[in-house]
Amino acid sequence: MAHSSPRRTALAVLALALAAGLVQAQDFPTKPIRMVVPFGAGTTTDIVGRIMAEGMSRALGQAIVVENRAGAGGGIGSEQVAKSPADGYTLLMGTVGTHAINATLYKKLPYDPQRDFAPVAFPGYTPTLLVVPASSPLKSLKDLSDLARKPGANVSFASAGNGTSGHLAGELLKARVGGEMTHVPYKEGGLALSDVMSAQVNFMFYHPAAVVPHMKSGKLRALAASSARRSAAVPEVPAIAESGYDFDLVAWFMLYAPAATPAPVLARLREAAAQALAHPEIAGKLKAQGLESSTMRADELPAFGRAELTKWADLVRRSGAQVD
Repeated sequence: MAHSSPRRTALAVLALALAAGLVQAQDFPTKPIRMVVPFGAGTTTDIVGRIMAEGMSRALGQAIVVENRAGAGGGIGSEQVAKSPADGYTLLMGTVGTHAINATLYKKLPYDPQRDFAPVAFPGYTPTLLVVPASSPLKSLKDLSDLARKPGANVSFASAGNGTSGHLAGELLKARVGGEMTHVPYKEGGLALSDVMSAQVNFMFYHPAAVVPHMKSGKLRALAASSARRSAAVPEVPAIAESGYDFDLVAWFMLYAPAATPAPVLARLREAAAQALAHPEIAGKLKAQGLESSTMRADELPAFGRAELTKWADLVRRSGAQVD
């Protein structure tokens, strides 16, 4: 009686697994997909997630249901997806916070931003805007830096919380221009923005989608954008780098699946995401949120994620920000 060798058996098992994966990909999706947004309803991440869900559901022929799982700086929702079945039916709308900042900000993160996730698509990035109340005498970044250097000036900046991109942008600005600036953390960005508009705090860095309406209504003025080049949403606002400072910080959004999701299923999801991002209506809605598109390919996203982890880790350590 002939016996199969261990190597032949292993190859047969691999062939069956690959065949099963191909069949799964051909049928995928056969039911609605869940997209977890690890922040509250109405946040920029939530809006971006819902826009992507709309576009991808058209391409896939199945509904994508958005579920908000806020808490712990996006950690609760991210952990849930990391531990979900890797079958393509649970996705995460991650951010620079969940997948770059949190790794250093939190002493114990219940997920690994690199090991536990597979990037699906990069909807885009957005510079934050340095805004002051319309009543402020500050008209330029130079005015702000001059004030910060004056003894006893007591310049303050708000953020949506310790370790957020707005907090770290403020810390980097302080390091670049010198002088004294005091960080005032809030529980969420809307409260911080309200106190900036009422001149309780001198300035803050925040997303264009949230501040541009208040700029148009005359409640806020933008002094600079946090990216190396000007924001497409408000091209009239100079970039901080134009003043000669080494400064390039942007908030970004990344759609992820659990790491072990079969390659054919990932390919199907990436194809649907690419179709969504190329659709004029979807692209227009993302642009209205201040997002700028990227030319990165799917195979370039892991390297981008690793580089962002390193960059933001350095900023978090320098700021001294720590949670738990």
